[in-house]
Amino acid sequence: MPLPVVRPLALALACLGACTLARGEAWPQRDWSLAPAAPSPALAELQAYAFPVRDDVSRRGVRTDALLVVQDGRVVYERYAGPTGVDTPHLTWSVSKSLLACVLGVAYAQGRFQLDAPVARYYPGFAAHPRIRLGHLLNWASGLDWQEDYEYAPLKSSVVAMLYTRGRGDMAAFAAGHAAAAPPGTRFVYSSGDSTVLAAALRGMVGADAYPDYPWDALFEPLGIASAVWETDAAGTFVGSSYAYMSARDLARVGLLMQRDGRWGERQLLPRTWVAFNRMPFAHYRAQPEQAGEAVPGGHWWLNAELSGAPRPWADVPADAFAALGHWGQALYVLPSQRLVVVRYADDRDASFRHNQLLKRVLAAFGEAPQP
Repeated sequence: MPLPVVRPLALALACLGACTLARGEAWPQRDWSLAPAAPSPALAELQAYAFPVRDDVSRRGVRTDALLVVQDGRVVYERYAGPTGVDTPHLTWSVSKSLLACVLGVAYAQGRFQLDAPVARYYPGFAAHPRIRLGHLLNWASGLDWQEDYEYAPLKSSVVAMLYTRGRGDMAAFAAGHAAAAPPGTRFVYSSGDSTVLAAALRGMVGADAYPDYPWDALFEPLGIASAVWETDAAGTFVGSSYAYMSARDLARVGLLMQRDGRWGERQLLPRTWVAFNRMPFAHYRAQPEQAGEAVPGGHWWLNAELSGAPRPWADVPADAFAALGHWGQALYVLPSQRLVVVRYADDRDASFRHNQLLKRVLAAFGEAPQP
């Protein structure tokens, strides 16, 4: 079984509430500043969509575990359901991929790699694929023959095999063992294998001794995140595709970092160029009709970008919105033009939930709020 890696918060934080560096710019320290919104019809409609009567028998319909809305660095709405509470480290599923991208962004700022470097330079187990670059993996464009099917098609699923059966002992090696299906960098194929190989390459970037603590040293502790858990496989590699856990309030810290272009307080933790790469659509992505409403892939983040000949995926949401998305409805949404960060944890088991439907209600409730 994967092994959990837990690191307690070690930073001495100066104050209990939010620290404000400039007019209207609040930053959470040990906790968030709370500015709950007044009741309104728009807020009632948001709650009705996100928290309908919960069906725990058939598990059908929208099943939100947590919804947290942050505006201008302050919590303006927060609600939990089921067993999830304010301090619960919730499984983020593939939101983990975007968290990994943030960790890699710190390594990039430290000069530990370049996007055009071959993956095998940092992960020797990838020697059979010398043409695949780190940037290809971040765009889910390795070209490897990967099947990202889940519980509805387990027999042909590469990711199910990686996480649960023949690949679980060394997940990066399992992914590296897949044959090439296309030249690297020429097509998008969503792949948890690409993400897991990136997690293995991180070890080569920072060294074996620093690796077990690196996500905490590089990202979680600077942001004041106390709840993070990240499982490893039996080879000691972080399961960068799937198995990070944290509370909704802590995940919102990552969203605020990204909303403010990689800056945390007075520190530029992620280079602006890195955040711009995360938010840049993969050049060779072409949306298909059956993918209507699906976000556009960027650098291990998902974008509400308008591409030539294709409508904006979330029609009622600003085009600058981007997100970290995970299985069964996990989401971290960042809406820079509205100064909003939204965390949703969920247990959705069918196709009832729609990103656009939630976010347009968030915008109706909070989108016109003036900045202090």
